[in-house]
Order: sequence, then structure tokens, then C-alpha cells
Amino acid sequence: MPKRYGIRYLPIVQDDLITIYDWIAQDSPARAASFVEKIDKRIGALVHSPHFGRIPRHPRLKEYGYRVLILDSYLVFYIIRGHAVEIHRVVHGSRDLAHLI
Repeated sequence: MPKRYGIRYLPIVQDDLITIYDWIAQDSPARAASFVEKIDKRIGALVHSPHFGRIPRHPRLKEYGYRVLILDSYLVFYIIRGHAVEIHRVVHGSRDLAHLI
């Protein structure tokens, strides 16, 4: 049986998801809900495949052990710790990432 990893969201991720929802909901609340659900589903897949995300190019992010999932224009930053995947941020790819992580 394949190993399952737990998923743990840092508290700031909830703020990230609310911000994403609010931004998209300005045009379409239904599309916003659907997109946040899509993000949650993609993160949920990490339970079985935590190494699915790529290793970022930024040296500091690599040094800290981050991995990143790309979902449309959004980036999900996470770290694998033992048998858990810690979701650290979900941000739009156009943001200045250096100060966010």
C-alpha cells in the first residue's frame, strides 16, 4: 500500500485563499469558488505524491527545501517534513515572491 502523507496548512494560507477568492469573485463568485476548490483538490493530491511539485530555481527557496505546484497563474509553496506536507503560501505568480516566503 502506498504511503500517505498528511497535509498541514499554515494559518497564512487561509488568508491567501480568501484573497484569491475575493479577487476572482469580483467578476464571478461561482468561478471563484470553483477555482479555490481546484486549488484544494490539487493540494489534496500531494497526499499520495508529495514530490509532484517542482523544486524552485530561487537559491534560498531551494535551500529551505521548498517545492512549488503551479496552478494556472498561482503558485503553491510547500515543504515536505517527514510524513507531512506543509502548505506555506498560495500566491499569484506575478507577485514579488522574495518577501512572501
